[in-house]
Amino acid sequence: MQKENRQLLVITHLSQLLDIITGFGGFIVPLIIWLTQKDSVIDMDENGKAIMNFRISMFLYLVISIPLVLLFGLGLLGFLAIAILTFIFPIVNAVRVSNGEKPYYPMSIKFL
Repeated sequence: MQKENRQLLVITHLSQLLDIITGFGGFIVPLIIWLTQKDSVIDMDENGKAIMNFRISMFLYLVISIPLVLLFGLGLLGFLAIAILTFIFPIVNAVRVSNGEKPYYPMSIKFL
């Protein structure tokens, strides 16, 4: 039986910010929460997939930006955009989920 737990959904979105605080954990912690709670918390599967798709997409954009640094420094703009997106959208989606709305991560490629 699934139960509603918006607080855990909010924590899952905000746990992506662990990268800023500790340098790691922003991918692993939401992944662990999603995998362990997807069957027991309502909407956890949808939110977890959205988070993982966003994180994987941002990683791919980061990898693409590395060679672009050599091309007139365009990769530096990519790094800046990725940094801004990975900081703002976990917060925005934590607020959306706390209000009962569905998460939305722009520029996210659907892998899962």
